[in-house]
Amino acid sequence: MKRAGRRFWSNVAAVAYKETTVFRHDRALIAAVVAQPVMMFLLFGFALSNKPANVPWAVLDQSRTSMSRRFVESVQATGYFLPPKRVSSYDEGNSMLRREDILAFLVVPQDFRRDAERGRPRVQLLLDGSDPLSAARVGAYIGQVGASFEPRREPAAQPPHPVRAQGPLDVRQRFWFNPTLADRNFFLAALAGMLLTNLCLSGTALALVAERESGAYEQVLALPTRPVEIVLGKLVPYVGVSYAVMLFAVIMPGLVFGIWPRGGWATLLIITLPFVLASLGIGVFVSALARTSAQAVFISVFFILPSFVLSGVMFPYQFMPHGVREIGGFFPLRWYQIALRRVIERGASLGESALPVLVLAGMFAVVLAAIRWRMKPRLG
Repeated sequence: MKRAGRRFWSNVAAVAYKETTVFRHDRALIAAVVAQPVMMFLLFGFALSNKPANVPWAVLDQSRTSMSRRFVESVQATGYFLPPKRVSSYDEGNSMLRREDILAFLVVPQDFRRDAERGRPRVQLLLDGSDPLSAARVGAYIGQVGASFEPRREPAAQPPHPVRAQGPLDVRQRFWFNPTLADRNFFLAALAGMLLTNLCLSGTALALVAERESGAYEQVLALPTRPVEIVLGKLVPYVGVSYAVMLFAVIMPGLVFGIWPRGGWATLLIITLPFVLASLGIGVFVSALARTSAQAVFISVFFILPSFVLSGVMFPYQFMPHGVREIGGFFPLRWYQIALRRVIERGASLGESALPVLVLAGMFAVVLAAIRWRMKPRLG
């Protein structure tokens, strides 16, 4: 009995030693294992924050007095906002809010100074509520500025008789696209993007490397097909599955929570295609780079996690520091979640989502060229 036990553990140790030796010589796998936690530590420790920064906003100053300009300067002095974009009409500011050019739209009424002299100064603040956390924080910061703002009269405007004490500034907030600031709306609007990223990369990352390990890759190369034809043929089934997953991710929130797309279904189908192709292409390229299945899995995970973090599906990319924000632009999920949220939450048309669609189409073209370069039509 003891001899059998020693033999059992001896065999386990021998297999473990063999696997350790293989792992120790797999430099690509070791690099992925080491680089991934280091990268995530740097992102969560230094780059990501829910604190507003570089917030784009617009101002419609109908008062055009020193008092209104001083209030705008007080908001700017908080350090959370970019220089305000001046607009000349209410509709212009609303259009910028709809296009996501700004996150906040401040309207100073024409009677601002008169209301301040009467002790009832007020302004209107329109906020993009599609990101509840960002909208709430931006509104809170501007509200704090209004609460501490002291409207002082200009010397020429002092009346000959005393008036009652001036109160704090009343900031009337209104949230667009998500009036109740429900977190559920924010996350479910991008659910399809997260599911498709995981499906496309995980499903195709093992496509070529598994055939290479099983010996079937040589048979594929022996066929009268070009590398591009092989790749496109492998992607077609995944495109159909991806559309099924996308429809599930859009229909289920509508049935359960009543969150239906405000835009057209045809627009959703069109913007999904280039994203799915780009994501599937990246998975195939990973499979072409990797030599073993373990390498393919680690590289795909190495791509999926930063894609979730830097794309804006969980954290607003507008608040990320420069450099990190631009890196997120290389992930297809960044552009798909922009187009997806525009259609679902804002009711955007295909024309209003044209830029993300064109960027995704360009990404797919680049990835396809890289795959063609990597997949040599010969053995070895």
